[in-house]
Amino acid sequence: MFQLFLIAFRNLGTHRRRTLLLGGAIAGVTALLVILMGLSTGMKETLLRSATILSTGHVNVGGFYKVTAGQAAPVVTSYPKVMELVRKEIPELDYAVQRGRGWAKIVSETSSMQVGIGGVDVKNEPGLHKVLQIREGSLDGLSESGTALLFEKQAKRLEVKVGDTITISAPTMRGTNNTVDVRVAAIAGDMGMMSDFNIYVEASTLRSLYQLRDDTTGALYLYLKDVSQVPQVQARLRDVLAKAGFTVMDNDPRAFWFKFDVVNREAWTGQKLDITNWEDELSFITWTLTALNGLTGVLIFVLLVIIGVGIMNTLWIAIRERTREIGTLRAIGMQRTRVVAMFLFEAMTLGALGTLVGALLGLAVCLGVTAAHVSVPEVVAMFIMSERLNLVVDAGAVVGAMVFITTCTTLISLIPSFLAARLKPVTAMHHIG
Repeated sequence: MFQLFLIAFRNLGTHRRRTLLLGGAIAGVTALLVILMGLSTGMKETLLRSATILSTGHVNVGGFYKVTAGQAAPVVTSYPKVMELVRKEIPELDYAVQRGRGWAKIVSETSSMQVGIGGVDVKNEPGLHKVLQIREGSLDGLSESGTALLFEKQAKRLEVKVGDTITISAPTMRGTNNTVDVRVAAIAGDMGMMSDFNIYVEASTLRSLYQLRDDTTGALYLYLKDVSQVPQVQARLRDVLAKAGFTVMDNDPRAFWFKFDVVNREAWTGQKLDITNWEDELSFITWTLTALNGLTGVLIFVLLVIIGVGIMNTLWIAIRERTREIGTLRAIGMQRTRVVAMFLFEAMTLGALGTLVGALLGLAVCLGVTAAHVSVPEVVAMFIMSERLNLVVDAGAVVGAMVFITTCTTLISLIPSFLAARLKPVTAMHHIG
């Protein structure tokens, strides 16, 4: 077996130009695959980290409260009881926060805009400190009643700065309009789509705007120690809350604002809880990741087809050039299976070396791009919720890609290898190259 590997190395070294050309193509495909995987993984991690802090938890206990059958508000009443039950029954929990939800009009002296509003208790929001990049003011200033945090685009459009006052206007649960004046405590860097349509105010300020009780909030955001546990936790939480006497809505994997029409048409009043996960709340964004993964698959398939054709053509040429050599080897007793193995080892060696070089090249590009803090176009930042490109390389995925491409190159070489093994020794030795 070792002799076959030596022959494979010798043949690759003898035909350097052909080896470099085909090996370079394999390395290029591998490098492109590693970069695309790094881009996809980086976008997903950035999206998960940013979006699950800005607008959703890993698992959410939200819901709707209806004063009348046709008017629903996205609130959870008596939320401390729900929070106590969650902390008791969900050992996978890392931490949990309560977040107010609303949709309102904000007005400055020069402009106005409609935005989503999050009511936060910033002292109990460790994630906000990690994700938000404060340009002006202080995030801790948001702990004072009557304060708000805007993002750069919003501040520019409203023509306000830290310390200025803006007015927030919204309808209450009883259908009357209410307003509150808030002071801009901080301005954060833009974070794509979520920062275009959201602002944050101190929690009690949001309750005052909507005239809610102190034990009422918009949703409980649950952050788990292991994100892979989301499906199990979500299913168990539904059972736990139902057994505790809470009315739980049927599972609907959409963001909460898509559910208003359905809820408003239902003939019930009171409180119903809605258990969702981060993928449900971000379903309108995660399609970009699905599209990217699909595009990656198509590109890799096309490239593998091209490489496969190249390998087959190259090996057919190699067999034609080495026909007399094959005849000699067969004449001195080499079996057909060993001839097949010899060409397979040659293809496998070429694939292994090419993928190794390509993986190292792709890894270097990913690390370089991440270290360079490359800025992305505004349209891209809108979806990944970050102004900078972050490429994350998963070692297991890279090794898997190397094994996959090497296996493909080896399997593709089977046809020409079998053709070489079928050559008759006498005919092969008399072949004129």
